[in-house]
Amino acid sequence: MAYQSHIRIRFGDEDHAGIVYYPRFFDFFHRVLEDFFNDNGHAYQQVLDVEHVGWPSVHAEADFRAPIRFGDVLDMDMWVERMGRSSVTMAYRGRARGQDVIVGRVISACIDLRTFKAQPIPDKYRAFFERFRDPPPDWIDTTGSPH
Repeated sequence: MAYQSHIRIRFGDEDHAGIVYYPRFFDFFHRVLEDFFNDNGHAYQQVLDVEHVGWPSVHAEADFRAPIRFGDVLDMDMWVERMGRSSVTMAYRGRARGQDVIVGRVISACIDLRTFKAQPIPDKYRAFFERFRDPPPDWIDTTGSPH
């Protein structure tokens, strides 16, 4: 199953052309990641500050499919596309007004925040991520990436 979140597009999210400024989507991806942890019993701040487990992005990509504007609601789906020993790839799809507007991927390393060294994904997060391995039922991958 995919995790779902919703982001209301604010006036400050737009650029001079009156559409969402493209770097904002990477911020949206991270907001969804934080919500993903928080909404599923893993308070993100505690994961970072108490458990010292960090998830820094090491690669990010996006395909922009259609513009969105102030007042739109971006319905975001996120799922685990790949999980390695010490990294996880999250896939994202954003829809607004009944169409895909953004698809992307972010690869995050799992690190010990006290040393900033890679570490294996802790078992509890591996099990948590496994619950979200499936893309949304209506997902059609047009990027050519294997799933």
